[in-house]
Amino acid sequence: MFAVYADSIDRHDPLSGLVIGERPDPQPQSGWAKVTVKAAALNQHDIWSLRGVGLPTERLPMVLGCDAAGLDEEGRPVAVHAVISDPSWRGDETLDPKRTLLSELHQGTFAETVVVPRRNLVPKPESMSFEEAACLPTAWLTAYRMLFAQGRLKPGDAVLVQGAGGGVSTALVSLARCAGLRVYATSRDEAKRRRVVEIGAHEAFEPGARLPQRVDAVMETVGAATWGHSLRSLRPGGTVVLAGATSGSAPDNAELNRIFFLQLRVQGSTMGTLDELRELVNLLELTGTKPVIDTVLPMDQARSGFEALLHGDVFGKVVFTL
Repeated sequence: MFAVYADSIDRHDPLSGLVIGERPDPQPQSGWAKVTVKAAALNQHDIWSLRGVGLPTERLPMVLGCDAAGLDEEGRPVAVHAVISDPSWRGDETLDPKRTLLSELHQGTFAETVVVPRRNLVPKPESMSFEEAACLPTAWLTAYRMLFAQGRLKPGDAVLVQGAGGGVSTALVSLARCAGLRVYATSRDEAKRRRVVEIGAHEAFEPGARLPQRVDAVMETVGAATWGHSLRSLRPGGTVVLAGATSGSAPDNAELNRIFFLQLRVQGSTMGTLDELRELVNLLELTGTKPVIDTVLPMDQARSGFEALLHGDVFGKVVFTL
């Protein structure tokens, strides 16, 4: 089958290990289903895989990709939940110490066919294209969990989204606005600040700028570069939800005094559950909110999508189609 896969690992030149070619057709084990992929979304996870994070060389070659929408064996349109938990695990699968994501232990979605546990299939929303549905299982699910499960936000609350422009941050802005939150965002790029207002932010600012008010929660995926600003932007008792650290994980000042004195809450967040994915689908169908897509490319042009994401030249999601 046609696939986009990692053939080698290079921490400094990740795209040197990216191959577009043929791989053996996957064979489902008992309790697993075969999905014919129609669209698959690119994530930072795929860049990290090519750097060797979560993907040791002994598992190569590995088909990349966490997200997909396609047709199951009965021809039903589905989206694929990317978190693979241990068969014996019960409860929140993101807490399973044996969990993996597609393309870490099991072959991923950048291929004509992917096999996943049957329980990981969710009906595709009728109101969405395959390209839009493919954006949901990683970036949009991550954003949903950050805002509502970990951030505990409710209509009328105020939220700051740091570093708006990528897949998770644009999802955060869109979901927060459709749920009735007051939404502020930051970006270094003036054009991205304008666009983030177009998709729902009430106001957008340069990084470090003083906000019109202190917020109930900050959605933090940037890390060291914005950590101090995130904590200074919170009201007493507020929450910073941390789901990434693209600028590094070691801020110059951890601001521990501010955290304890203002009783701030630091909450980690990783991906989301199957139930949360279903809740997300329902929310989007009820509100008519659609994922923000930067570019749709045929999968044989995947390298240009990887290059754009690697250099930060995207606003929203990059999606590959077959």
